[in-house]
Amino acid sequence: PPTNKHNYHNHYHHHHQHVFMPPHIHVPGSSSGNVARYFKNSTTHREALSLYREILRTARAFHWKDEATGEPWSQKLKREARKEFEAAKEERDPLIVARLLVTGRDCVQQIQNKFNEADRKAWERIQRDSNNR
Repeated sequence: PPTNKHNYHNHYHHHHQHVFMPPHIHVPGSSSGNVARYFKNSTTHREALSLYREILRTARAFHWKDEATGEPWSQKLKREARKEFEAAKEERDPLIVARLLVTGRDCVQQIQNKFNEADRKAWERIQRDSNNR
């Protein structure tokens, strides 16, 4: 009978549609318009966190003290980094945020390069001194 065929078709069609529905990603507290912004911000947040950790790692290498205050440079640098990140936390302009991240990464890279260069020269001096004995 046609009715039976019709029901079978609807049931199959409905089942078929259900299986191939794209997964819905629910982002808390957002309408669909804010989803892209949420992911962009979460990416920016991850980048900032990564940069902050890199700064802290780099600061650990500064073993000497600030002659003016007697405070270890590592602590001073960590404190300054924290202050900079706190100040930039409220920034909403994506271009400014991107510029801050790029500048921060560039500074860390330059410091690391200088460290590596100084380290290399120190090792060369040590090699020279031990060869001259």
